[in-house]
Amino acid sequence: MANLDALITLIIYSAGLVGIGFWASKNAQSEDAFILADRSLGSVVAGLAYAASTSSAWVLLGFSGFVYAIGPSAMWMVPGILAGYAVVWFWSGRVLQEDTAEHDHLTLTDFVSQHTDSPTIGKLIRIAASLIIAFSFSWYIAAQLQGAGQAFNDLFDSSLALGVVIGAALILVYTFLGGFVAVSIADTVQGALIGIVAIILPTIAFFHVGGFSAFSEMLAEAPPSFSSAFGDRAGLAALGFVVGLSATGFGALGQPHLVAWIMAARDKRARIEGGAIACAWGAVVYTGMGVLGLAARIMFGESGVNEGVFFGSATELLPGIFAGIVAAATLSAIMSTVDSQLLVAGAALSHDLGLARLAPKRKVLISRLAIILVCVAAVGVTLLLPSSIFERVLFAWVALGATFGPIVVARTIGWTPRNGYLLASMLTGFFLSLALTFLLASGPGGIWTTIAPWVGSFAILTFERLTTRK
Repeated sequence: MANLDALITLIIYSAGLVGIGFWASKNAQSEDAFILADRSLGSVVAGLAYAASTSSAWVLLGFSGFVYAIGPSAMWMVPGILAGYAVVWFWSGRVLQEDTAEHDHLTLTDFVSQHTDSPTIGKLIRIAASLIIAFSFSWYIAAQLQGAGQAFNDLFDSSLALGVVIGAALILVYTFLGGFVAVSIADTVQGALIGIVAIILPTIAFFHVGGFSAFSEMLAEAPPSFSSAFGDRAGLAALGFVVGLSATGFGALGQPHLVAWIMAARDKRARIEGGAIACAWGAVVYTGMGVLGLAARIMFGESGVNEGVFFGSATELLPGIFAGIVAAATLSAIMSTVDSQLLVAGAALSHDLGLARLAPKRKVLISRLAIILVCVAAVGVTLLLPSSIFERVLFAWVALGATFGPIVVARTIGWTPRNGYLLASMLTGFFLSLALTFLLASGPGGIWTTIAPWVGSFAILTFERLTTRK
C-alpha cells in the first residue's frame, strides 16, 4: 500500500484523538461544560487552540496554493490577518470576556442579542443568527472536509469521497463525546504540530530550491502579474487590491468559533497571553506557507498543482515517517477548525435556536444531535457542490465576519445596538456577502467582496446611533 508509514502515523494519531474524546466525556455533562468548558482555559490552551482553529486547510492547502498561483502579492493578506488576531484578542476581547462572565453567555449570539428588549425581535435575531451560522459553517466545514479528502487521495490513492467520510467520522467522534474540553486539548496539540511542520517543510523547500538566489531568479523570469508586489496592478487598482485582501483578516471579529476561545479564557491574563501566543503562531505559519508556495513554483513550475502544493512538496522532499507527520499536521489543521465549528454550530441550533428547550433534561444530547446534523449537511455540500477550499472558506469567513463583526465592534466602543437595527445589520451583512460572492464576484482580494458587506452592516448601526442618540 502507498505510504504505509503515513497510514500508521495517522492511525496512531487518530486513536489518540478518540481517546481524548472518551476521557473528556466525563467532564462534559452540563451544557456550560460541553459548549464552553466552564470558561476555564489557560493562556497556552486558549492561544494555541484559537490559532489552530483559524488555520485549517485554508492555510496549509488554500493559502500556500494561493501564493503559488498569484505570487508575492498574495502576502498582502497576512498583515490583515495578524491585525485581526490582535484586535479580537486585545481590543474586543475585553468586552467579550467581561460580558460573558457577568451575564453567563455561552455563545456569540448570547452576546450579540444581550440588549434586545423586544421579545419578538429578540427571537427573530436568535433564529436568524442560528440559521446564518449553520449555513455558513456548512460551507466552511465543507472546505475542511474537502482538504481531508484531498489528503487521503494524495497520500493513499483513495477516492476524495472516502477521505471526506473518514475525516468527518473521526472529527465527529471526539467532538461528540468530549465537547469543548476535548476540542481544547486536541486543538492545542494540533496547533503545536501545525506550527512545527510550518517551520520545517518550508525551510527544507527553501534550501532545496537554492535559497534567495533561486527565488530572485524565478521572480525575475516570471511575468509581472506574478512577480509584482501588486500583481501587475497600479494606482487605485493596486490600492483596492491591497485593502481588499488585507481586510479579509478583520473577519475574525465575527467568527463564532474563534470568539468562543476568548469567551472561554479563565481571566484577563489568560486572554492577553493567549493573544500573544496566537499572533506569534500566525506570523510563523502564514510566513512559512508563503515561502512554501514560492518554493513550489520553482519545483513544479506552472503545472497547476495549486492546492496540492503542500502535499506535492512533502512527497518531493520528505521520506517515510516524515510524510506521515506532515499528513497528520494537515488533518490537524482540518480537525482543529472543524471540531470547534461543529461544536459552535451545534450550540447555535440547540442553545441559540432553542431546540434544547424541547428536552430540558437532555440539553447536552440535543447539542450532540445538532452536531451530527451539521456534519451530515457539510458532507453533502462537499460532495455535491464542487468548489475550491479557498473559495469556500472565503465566503463563510466574509459572511460571518460581516454578520457579527460590526456588532462586536459597536459593543466594544460602547454602543448598544437594539431590536430592528440589530436584526437589519445582521441580515444586511449576510445577504451582501451572498450577493457579492455568488452574483457579482470580483475574485479573492476583491475590495467589494470583502469590505462592502461589513461596511453595509456597520452603516445600519451607525444610522441607529446618529438618529436615536439623546
